Amino acid sequence: MILGIIGGGASGMAAALAAAENPGTQVVLMERQSRVGRKLSATGNGRCNLTNTNASKEHYHGTDSDFAKPALDGFDTEATLSWFRGLGLCTVEEPSGRVYPYSDQANSVVDVLRLALEKPNITLKTGFEVQKIRKDGEKFSVTNGEETVCCDKLIVACGGLAGTKLGGSLSGYQLLGKLGHKATRLRPALVQLKCGWNGIAALKGVRANCSAQILHDGEVFAVSSGEVQFTEYGVSGPVIFEISRDVCQGPGKWTCQMDFLPQWDANTLEKELLRRTQMALPMDDILTGILHNRLGRVLTKAAGIKGKLKAAELTDSERKELCRAVKAFEVELTEPMGMDSAQVTAGGVLTGQFDPNTMESRLVPGLYACGEVLDIDGDCGGYNLQWAWSSGRLAGLHAGKGSV
Repeated sequence: MILGIIGGGASGMAAALAAAENPGTQVVLMERQSRVGRKLSATGNGRCNLTNTNASKEHYHGTDSDFAKPALDGFDTEATLSWFRGLGLCTVEEPSGRVYPYSDQANSVVDVLRLALEKPNITLKTGFEVQKIRKDGEKFSVTNGEETVCCDKLIVACGGLAGTKLGGSLSGYQLLGKLGHKATRLRPALVQLKCGWNGIAALKGVRANCSAQILHDGEVFAVSSGEVQFTEYGVSGPVIFEISRDVCQGPGKWTCQMDFLPQWDANTLEKELLRRTQMALPMDDILTGILHNRLGRVLTKAAGIKGKLKAAELTDSERKELCRAVKAFEVELTEPMGMDSAQVTAGGVLTGQFDPNTMESRLVPGLYACGEVLDIDGDCGGYNLQWAWSSGRLAGLHAGKGSV
């Protein structure tokens, strides 16, 4: 039995290795780029957050997020880490539950998968950009315009549109669409957000821990805490990625409010500021030693306080205003960055057209799909790669059973 797999990313490689466990199945893995795992090698800023020990259905989104449960239950974090240990990968878990390769290098993950693919019953075809799929009776014909691969079953694991510079594309949606499958609207998730405040460029490169909340027309839309990174166009960093899904995707006013000292209440901060007025400090440095110097100066200016004054000249009303700037700094959001910058695609091929227990199409027998091409996306923190491993393995095990 010949199984074709389109896409050599995380889910495609997981599917290939699962299917190849059946020695009677010949796997042909087709990847349009020059090597497998290119997007994977760039994830987590090159560190590859490959899973999370807290992975559960509650961390996943989509029109029907329950679709993810059978795959995640069947190949959970523990099973995933055991599988990777078997491939030779050593990992380390952070207090947050995020798991990284011990080497802290994403290439270590790609390398163990690439070596594992070197099996007698796996054929790897790179530079193979599929242009058309045709089903002839019980078999599939997959062509790149020059070469045709004939197979008994087929898995589409093309990934999503996010990260277009690293290989994200519409191909999976288009190929499945021509076979009768429909997709939801696609939008960026785990993405930086642009803001309309002109002063944002002054904070470019500054990182700070904070608690953040997205407000939509004054109502709380999402909350998180962690590190924010300022860019020349807006806000980024883990805390923003975690709450960026569907932000600025509808009408109304969108803002991001940040508390840069969440461990202090307002009264504690006011007392500290009052204490600092007794110190021989210029006003520009009243927050020095508490916050990043540049952030402190921007917040002082945002509070309407003149930097040339001495800290001792700070009035009660100015102190309260500075406290408000530190504890509830707000910027208006205009739009998310595009798919080039997004780490994950929200939306995808409708999961209702697939069997969650096998990943097989309900419309086209012998056709399977897995990973980001489907309408499932996870929170920031390794959840999306766990979905790739789980759904890819489920699809590979069932498609690779050998019965035609």
